Amino acid sequence: MKRVVPPGAGTAEPPASRRRRALSAEERALWHVVADSTKPLKKRPRLTRVAAPETTKDAGKTASVTPPPAAGKREIATATVPARRPEPPPLIGIARRERLQLSRGRKDIDARLDLHGMTQARAHRVLLHFLQQASEEGLSFVLVITGKGRVGEASERGVLRRQVPEWLSLPEFRGCVAGFEEAHVGHGGGGALYVRIRRPRRR
Repeated sequence: MKRVVPPGAGTAEPPASRRRRALSAEERALWHVVADSTKPLKKRPRLTRVAAPETTKDAGKTASVTPPPAAGKREIATATVPARRPEPPPLIGIARRERLQLSRGRKDIDARLDLHGMTQARAHRVLLHFLQQASEEGLSFVLVITGKGRVGEASERGVLRRQVPEWLSLPEFRGCVAGFEEAHVGHGGGGALYVRIRRPRRR
């Protein structure tokens, strides 16, 4: 028996397409209120990949080692060298004419020092003080009496006769002594000395 399909029963009518409805004024105002009160979501911070630290074993391989200084080479430290004090001028002898004038009294002997009976230590101290004082006072010539002593005598006087000329040649004495000569016999001969005084330097 043949089934009869009524016309239009095999084909379905497609649904009517939905149309977008326009918002009313009240809905638009509500939308703006909601949009203004909404805050955007914070962005998640990007994760930076950090390399893992090297192990002690690996670090020992890559560490730079400073080689020891080569043999025979030494580091020279620069040190400030203190300024050396200028050496006093050398001694000059007393001219023959001046010595003759001193012996005859034509040139004055400004002061005298007798070292008789003094020990070496005391004689050295007294002589230096005497000559420095003479230099400060502006004296020109002084007479230093040491004593002659005797041959083979082990007294201080014999020692001072040998020591005083050596002392006068030292730098500490040359600051106030310009020169010296053995005195005339009338002033003690070999047991005394004419000493020319050096004037102090004016700064």
